[in-house]
This record gives sequence, C-alpha cells and structure tokens, in this order.
Amino acid sequence: MAEGAEEGTEDGGGGMAMLQKFGNAMRRGDLAFAFGVVVIVVVLIMPMPTWLLDMALALSITFSVMILMTSIFIERPLQFSSFPTILLVSTLLRLALNLASTRLILAHGHEGLEGAGKVIGAFASFVMGGNFVIGVIVFAILVLVNFVVITKGSGRIAEVSARFTLDAIPGKQMAIDADLSTGLIDEPEARRRRKELEAESSFFGAMDGASKFVRGDAVAGLIITAINVIGGMIIGMAQNGLTFTQAAEMYTMLTVGDGLVSQIPALIVSVAAGLLVTKAGLTESTEKALFGQLAGYPKALGMTSFLLVCIGLLPDMPLMPFVTLALITGGAAFLVDKGQKTKSLVDAIEAEQKSKTEMPVAEEPISTALRIDSVRLELGYGLLSLINSPKGQRLTDQIKSLRRALAGDIGFVMPSVRIQDNMQLPANAYVVYIKEVEAGRGDLRPNMLLVMDPRGEDITLPGEKTREPTFGLPAMWIDASNREEALFRGYTVVDPPTIITTHLTEVIKDNMSELLSYAETQKLMDELDKDHQKLVSDLIPSQISTGGVQRVLQNLLAERISVRDLPTILEGVSEACGHTRNIMIITEHVRARLARQISDSNTGSQGFIPLVTLSPEWEQIFAESLTGPGEEKQLSMPPSRLQEFITKVRQTFERFAMQGETPVLLTSPGIRPYVRSIIERFRPVTVVMSQSEIHPKARIKTLGQI
Repeated sequence: MAEGAEEGTEDGGGGMAMLQKFGNAMRRGDLAFAFGVVVIVVVLIMPMPTWLLDMALALSITFSVMILMTSIFIERPLQFSSFPTILLVSTLLRLALNLASTRLILAHGHEGLEGAGKVIGAFASFVMGGNFVIGVIVFAILVLVNFVVITKGSGRIAEVSARFTLDAIPGKQMAIDADLSTGLIDEPEARRRRKELEAESSFFGAMDGASKFVRGDAVAGLIITAINVIGGMIIGMAQNGLTFTQAAEMYTMLTVGDGLVSQIPALIVSVAAGLLVTKAGLTESTEKALFGQLAGYPKALGMTSFLLVCIGLLPDMPLMPFVTLALITGGAAFLVDKGQKTKSLVDAIEAEQKSKTEMPVAEEPISTALRIDSVRLELGYGLLSLINSPKGQRLTDQIKSLRRALAGDIGFVMPSVRIQDNMQLPANAYVVYIKEVEAGRGDLRPNMLLVMDPRGEDITLPGEKTREPTFGLPAMWIDASNREEALFRGYTVVDPPTIITTHLTEVIKDNMSELLSYAETQKLMDELDKDHQKLVSDLIPSQISTGGVQRVLQNLLAERISVRDLPTILEGVSEACGHTRNIMIITEHVRARLARQISDSNTGSQGFIPLVTLSPEWEQIFAESLTGPGEEKQLSMPPSRLQEFITKVRQTFERFAMQGETPVLLTSPGIRPYVRSIIERFRPVTVVMSQSEIHPKARIKTLGQI
C-alpha cells in the first residue's frame, strides 16, 4: 500500500510539474499567441461542444468591443499599429466559429433553438423576436451596412492615406535632413522621426490591405448562411423527418441567429477600422475632437434648435420629439455661450489683476545707456513673424546652433545675439550690427522661399528676381507651393530664417577679431586644462601680457584661422617671445607652428593645396619696399607699382575663378603680412600663406605665378 501511495504521489507530482511548465510557457507572449492561432486552426477541423462554442462566441464579441474601445481612446493611429494583424486574427476567429456553429446547426438543428448553443439560440429567439423573416431582414441590413458603407469607406480612406503618405515621404525626409544639418535636432531625434515616417507609410499601406479581410468576411458570411439554410432543410426533411415548413423555420432561425452573432462583431471591428483611419489628422482622442469641435459653437447649436422647431410645426409631424431635441440643443447653445463669455471675462479680470500686482518697472540707471551690443539683429515689423509665431523658434534655434558650431570651428564662443524690432526699417528689411556699427543688411519675403541656381543659369520658375543678401548672387523669390518643383530642377531652396542665419554667420566670421575681447581671452586661458596652466603662468605676465595674447589671437581670427588649438598657439608665442616683442612677428611664428591646421583647412576636395606663387621679381620689390628701423618695418611702395600689383592679382585670381579654382597665394615668410595687408582690401577672401606654413606632408599643386 505504501508503494502504491508513493507511486500515486509521484504521478501526481509529475502532472503538477507538467501543468507548471505549461503555465510558464503561456506566460511568454510569443508562445501564447502561437497557441491561440493553433487553437483557431484546430477549431476549423475538430467539432466543438455547445458550451465551448458559447464561450468562444462571447470571447469574439468581447474581443471586437475591446478593439472598438481602443480605437476610440487612442490619440494617434500609430499607437494602434498592430491593428491589421489583430484584424486578421479576429476575422480568422469568426470564420472558425462560423464553421463550428455550422456543424452544430446541421447536426443538431432539428432538436430546437438550443441545438447549436444558447448564444445562437438567444439571438434567434430574442433579437429576431421569434420571426425568422425579421431576422433575415436584420441580417441583410447588417451585412449591407458593413460591406457597402463602412468597409468600403474605410478601405478608400486607407488607400488615399497610403498614397498621400507615400507621396509626401521625400518632402518630409528632406525636412528632417534640413533640421539635422542646421543643428535643430540631433542624430537620435532624426533617426526617430525617420522611423516614425516609415511606420506611418507602412501602417496605412497595411490598413489598405486589411480592409479586404472584412469584405471577404462579409462575403463568406453570406455564402455560409445560404449553405446552412439549404443544407439544413435537406438534412431536416431527408434524415430527421421534418416537414418543409418546420425545416425552413427551424434551420432559417438558427442560421440567421448564427449570422447575427458573427456579423455584429464584424460590424464593430469595421467601425473600429473606420475610426482608426479617419483619425489621421487628429492629435487627440476621438471624444475630445467630437465634443470639442462639434459642440463648441453656440451659433450652430442655436440654428439647429430653430430648425428642429420648424420641422416639428409641419403638418402631421409629431411635435414632442422635435421640441424635446430643440430644447436640448437650445439649452446647450445658451450654456456654451454663457461659458465662453464667463471664461473671457475671467481671463480679462485675471490679466488686469496680474498687471496691477506686477512690480513697477524701476527706471534703468543712466549707465545702461553706455552699454553696447556686440552683435545685434534688427528686424522690420514685417519680419516679426519669424520670431513671434510658433515657426519663429526656427530662427532663434538656428542662432543658438550657430553659436555652438562657431565655438567648435573657431575656438571661442561668440557673444549672444540680441534680436529686436525697429519700426524705422522697411517692413521686410533686417540689419546686422557689430558693436553698434552696421555690418550687413538684407530684404526678405517672410512667406516665400529664395531660389538660386548653382550652375549660374537663369531661373525659369515664376517669381520675383532679387539678389541673395549674403554674397550678392542672382536669386528669385518663389511661392512656397513651388518648392518641390524647384528642388526637382536642382535649384538651391532657402527659407527666410536660414538666409538671416547664413548672413549673420558670414558677418561674424568677417568680424571675429573685433569680437574677441580681453575678458574672452582671459576666459579662454582660464578654461585650459590643468596640464597647460603651467604654460600660461610661465608666459603671462613675464614674457607677454594678456593683451598681447589677445592681439595675436585677433590677428589669427582676422584671417579666419581657428584658435581652438590654444596650447599650440601659446607654445608658439612663448618661443617667439624669446627673441622678439613684435606682435606681427610673433603671429607669423605662431602661424608656422599651426602649419598642419592651416594646410589642412586649405586643402581642396582633390587632396592638394592649389597655389599661385609670387614671382622672384615681386618678392624682391616687396623686400626692397620695407623701410624702418629694426623690426618696426613698414611697406612703402610707389602707387604705380602698387596699382600694377593689384591689377595682376585681380586678373590672375579671376581667371582661375572662371575655371572653378580657388587658389592660395604663396609668398616668402618675410613679406607675407605686407602682401596680405594689400590683398585684404580688395580680395579679403583670398588666403595668403608663407612657405613656412606649408606642412611637410601636405600635397601642393602650383597653378600659376604672379
């Protein structure tokens, strides 16, 4: 007996262990879903008892209602991106239950209304009222509404949405790339937006195909109903001995009851699909959009109430329903109007109280009038929308990104840009000031786009011809609707905020040396790592002052050389201070120490530095024109010689510009600063390098000689 007890215990323990393993497997979502699909497939093959069919039909109704409620309460369609898959599963479940109920109806339909289960019997007796003709009509109307109205409309909306979404992908992709290139978003945010764009196009494409499931389900329901009625009557009369009337009534009622049980969940799921695809333009849940937009206008409610009263007063028209609804809509109009007026009054009172409670603005001290803005941007009143509207964040964000980009490129943080309006300017004009002195201005069209042809050809789009304010290139203002056409033709398309930012960038780069103040220089040296603080303490003030370092950095920035590698610059200053105190000579020595950086910045896309050399004759002329004692030399060249040199430089560089080349002028180290002082007056963008600034590993190519 003990052995038998032990064996029974072991068997029971093994059964519990298997149940525990099965439960653990079901906790995994993938296994549970796979098991559910397998069960649906089994139902297609194996017969089902009536009690289990009742549970499955209740589950089908619950599942469809859950889908509908989810579609109502989500705010964006992509929050329910699994809907096409869920629609396929629900359709497969209903078809499996249709087959299971068909078996029971044909096998046990002669036993009565509960021969196919209590759920189908309840629908056959209660919904149809015991009259199978009513049931047939109700079933036909449900199928018609589902198949012709809801499913067809939802499929059309999904098809159009998928097509429009696919057509809009290139423009949206370019917008994401533009925001990324201007620094408004980072790479993870751009990646998230691209993924969301891809998911949106895939979702509407899948919804277009998923609507075919519901249409096929409705067609299958009609065919299954006809088979059940005809097959049931044949079985009832031939095998179960029923009369034609009994067989027709019994099997028709059961079949139509089964059709209602399957078509009502199908109708609910179709409504959910329609709600989902029509939410494409909404950013909130369905009930907020409906009640907020439909019942938010008291005039519309009042006119509806008046129309209902007029309809109720027509001859032979029942007055009570229309009067009741007229009172409801009229009362709603009164309450909504009263609520809006109350809200406006409360807002006005709160604003007045806030203005009274605010502290009086203290009078600014007279010393504030002495302060100057390092960088200021003034806008005409027609351009205020660039900063006051929600889209105006683009301009301010671009300026913030500009400060960050210049810090990484040049080596110091430029001063903040003060933006203010100026009613004395023309409406669409803007002006950039550097230390209260005008440094650039332009004229914009705030609601249009600026188009330039990089090939230099005429622009064939309709618009207003103009000049690009930064570089003076020929351009044209076009309407925003022509953006895609301009991009298709290969034109460069720029919006007004980007034009201002580009102009501001070039103005700042031209005036970087003036923007580097004494305080900023001291801040740059204070922020060096601890490893370099010993270099600073040895250099300042024993060898050179902070003002001297500032002048060296300003000389570098004047020729757009980055001062980001400040330790190397300070090392070069320390070396030069051992034998000179002349700032120009110190700067030339520092430039030689920065040879790798200068050579790299002037290396073209083909991997070499294009050079135009100064002939030995001009080298000698410049060397002989230097006068003055010791290191304090100055250039003293006859005006005729000076004009001849300017003409030759201009002709040479314009010739290479026609060939698409931007060469560097190469001179000997001794005369480089003097040559640069002449060239910067008529060609400030031309780079002048000395032979000591060519890094040994840099590749060079001599294009010509002056």
